[in-house]
Amino acid sequence: MRTFAAMLAATALTATAATADVSVDPNLPTYEPVSGVSGSLTSIGSDTLNNLMTLWAEGFRSHYPNVSIEIQGAGSGTAPPALIEGTAQFGPMSRPMRGTEIEQFEARFGYEPTPIRGAIDALGVFVHRDNPIECLTMQQVDAIFSSTRNGGLDDALNTWGEVGLEGEWANRPIALYGRNSASGTYGYFREVALFGGDYRGEVREQPGSSAVIQGVASDIGAIGYSGVGYATADVRAVPIAASEGGECFEASGDNAMAGDYPIARFLYIYVNKDPNQPLDPLRGEFIRYVYTQDGQRDVMRAGFFPVTNGLAEQDLGIFGLMN
Repeated sequence: MRTFAAMLAATALTATAATADVSVDPNLPTYEPVSGVSGSLTSIGSDTLNNLMTLWAEGFRSHYPNVSIEIQGAGSGTAPPALIEGTAQFGPMSRPMRGTEIEQFEARFGYEPTPIRGAIDALGVFVHRDNPIECLTMQQVDAIFSSTRNGGLDDALNTWGEVGLEGEWANRPIALYGRNSASGTYGYFREVALFGGDYRGEVREQPGSSAVIQGVASDIGAIGYSGVGYATADVRAVPIAASEGGECFEASGDNAMAGDYPIARFLYIYVNKDPNQPLDPLRGEFIRYVYTQDGQRDVMRAGFFPVTNGLAEQDLGIFGLMN
């Protein structure tokens, strides 16, 4: 698997943990509307991107009020069939498409779907706000959530005392919350945090990211994973270390972009783009909007982290949208 950090290096998406607050790349253009844009769009896919797709749609429609945009977010797994069946023009996914999904699309159209990387997300490992845990290693996270423990620990971790808490927390059981299998977040967390292993049967699967946060907020012994954009004041993201003895990093934008926070990812929008045909103006202008200062401010409003102008130019070039 190509690591997120390696992908960042390959796209010159770099930062240091010492930088100040993350901000939108000033080299990105501001959006300038054009004539001849009309019609309707449907987006079907990731629940994690639901809020962001809504913000992008609202920002885009402020320039084109006659455009209609419908957004459905039931999980990343719903995006590929929607694109194949033609019921959606955009397929937001919080993970890359799997090989089988790409093969099914290609069997229908004769070419692969094309993704854009519209934002960066850090998956937070959340606990109740009153939980005093200061850090977890990736191996501990694996032993908490997985039945296979591919991270290397011999035994499952079932109580908060087994990860170092004392007093009233020592014998408190760990209650597990996560996403359902239709979710790209479920698949990404399984691949990275569970080292490709299997979830424990005790994980309480939730239909959406907000439901995971609500579950953790209402259960003092709980732990759950979700995109950081869904955090509330009732939960806290635990700093994570890549290995035993390693430095603990918070789920911040700086740490995600530097490759220090170990559970970070790109967020994608997949598009059916015939390589022999130009993209229609409606979809093309929406993608242009995503890669402007306006669109990337929407990314930050949704609680995610913006991409750089260099990455934007790469993806726009693939679509033939560079000016």
